[in-house]
Amino acid sequence: MTLTYVDHIAIETGNVASSVSWYKNKFNCTVKFQDDSWALIGFSNISLALVTPGEHPPHFAVVDESVLNNGEKKKHRDGIYYIYEKDVDNNVIEKIHRKS
Repeated sequence: MTLTYVDHIAIETGNVASSVSWYKNKFNCTVKFQDDSWALIGFSNISLALVTPGEHPPHFAVVDESVLNNGEKKKHRDGIYYIYEKDVDNNVIEKIHRKS
């Protein structure tokens, strides 16, 4: 059985540029994407999304190809289809159709 793949974890930041600098200075990581509203930081085993409040909820994302068959899917500006769901404790989980 193949396990589900966790693609990234998203946490909120008040200042994307400042947070990116902090992570780059503290860890050996790469910046996969960055603009004023979010950034994606790459580590060897997972990515970290830095999001501004209101842009995306704090969440973790799993790769789930069935997202493509979901009529409620939305499309991120990077072309990845996604849906947000909540678990029984009201935590947000993003399902994406492929690795970002």
